[in-house]
Amino acid sequence: MMSRREVMAGTAAAAALAATSGANAARTSAKAGLMQSHDALGLAELVRQKKVSPTELLDTAIAATEALNPKLNFMAQKHYDYAKAAIARGLPQGPFTGVPWLLKDLNTYIAGLQTGQGSRYYTNNPGKETSELVKRYERAGLVIFGKTTTPEFGLTPTTESKAMGATRNPWDPERTTGGSSGGAGAAVAAGVIPAAHATDGGGSIRIPASCCGLFGMKPSRGRVPMGPPRTEGWGGMSVHHVVTRSVRDSAALLDATHGIEPGSRYGAPTPERPYLEEVMREPGKLRIALNVTPMAGTPVDPEVIEATRAAAKLCESLGHHVEEAAPKLDLAAISQAAYAIISSSVAADLIAREAATGIKPSLDVVEKATLAYYEMGQKMTGVAFAKANGDLQAAAITVSRFMDDYDIILTPTLAAPPEKLGVLGLSPEDVNTYYQAVGQFTPFTGIQNQTGQPSMSVPLGMTKSGLPIGIMFSARYGDEATLYRLAGQLERAAPWAGRVAPIHA
Repeated sequence: MMSRREVMAGTAAAAALAATSGANAARTSAKAGLMQSHDALGLAELVRQKKVSPTELLDTAIAATEALNPKLNFMAQKHYDYAKAAIARGLPQGPFTGVPWLLKDLNTYIAGLQTGQGSRYYTNNPGKETSELVKRYERAGLVIFGKTTTPEFGLTPTTESKAMGATRNPWDPERTTGGSSGGAGAAVAAGVIPAAHATDGGGSIRIPASCCGLFGMKPSRGRVPMGPPRTEGWGGMSVHHVVTRSVRDSAALLDATHGIEPGSRYGAPTPERPYLEEVMREPGKLRIALNVTPMAGTPVDPEVIEATRAAAKLCESLGHHVEEAAPKLDLAAISQAAYAIISSSVAADLIAREAATGIKPSLDVVEKATLAYYEMGQKMTGVAFAKANGDLQAAAITVSRFMDDYDIILTPTLAAPPEKLGVLGLSPEDVNTYYQAVGQFTPFTGIQNQTGQPSMSVPLGMTKSGLPIGIMFSARYGDEATLYRLAGQLERAAPWAGRVAPIHA
């Protein structure tokens, strides 16, 4: 068992690096090493053993934020006083008591504190009430000290916005962290904290996980609370959870937060046992469908294909049966359906914002692609929305029937390594070219949102130049348990914990 002195020393590498910057920097960096060498459950255990205090962990996270945010730009809101007040009041005893935490700055509210939605249109948007998910995080003992960057309304797979600027990848600051939970991805990959809140409406947990070398689980529709004020996002396509460095943190955080919320229209099936227990259980022999070809036939980077096939071979070595197969879906129908639902939702939000502020949506307050969604959404009829909902239900049935024969679908998370900044932002010269670029970069992630399935990006690959490649595994609706069992097995067989981004605390 480590002594308090040994714990607070952190990693030797961090201490050696800090020695060149004076005594104060050395102490800060030594504590920052604690964030790199422990996951969130590990930090909570140190707090329980009184080897470190919640205040020390918070101060460490704040110091790392202040040091790295100017380089990476992952913080949208700083709620340091809120966090200090929570500790002063006394934290509840939970699985994560004393662990610093960041929320995503999108549709997640603390009463009286700002949520900016990644938009200039929401510069004054204090929460009217606290989200149910936030209450569950705080009951678990997490200490919320800020909110992470997101593109405007989470509409694109990069974290770049006119409101906040570009969030930079700790693996290569000229590249995207992914989106729309890119601020969370940067903070965790840089070792500011070991896990952070994220959301996923078309891949926004899994895309940053892939770009930043992290584990990202998108839960089943209805698994994690969304509200208030509303319990469903983008017609049920959007969900909340986290990005993490360890599989067990993701599982334990889902244990702490899942379950139906007041007013919800539906909830995911109740799990048989805690997800944390699933991580150490053997998955048995799984039937895995391998697919490296997007439905649209767009190209996939050769290194991504190589990494995905290597993951398939790893699965075979672990006793699973892998064969190439994919469900046959109507790409045009589901693409149009998703666009109809998202554009209608954007239009409804902006109409409500105009009513609240008296300011009409325009390029003065929203971005070019956002305005295009708004304008198209206003043209959508109720019949078009109902048809879109029906088309996505039909796709879910098709995938469900396909998975009568398979436990898992294995694909790349993305079609390429992290894209350069400036390619996928919401203010392009040409909106149609932007849509094409987004589709080519993210051809695999959206279908699981449209069908409601759980899906995870696992950091199993790296390019020759040292960029992360995520591999995606998707299961039947409601079956996060199988994914966590497989993820735990993969983490033990091909551990990624030792990989550290070049820019880190």
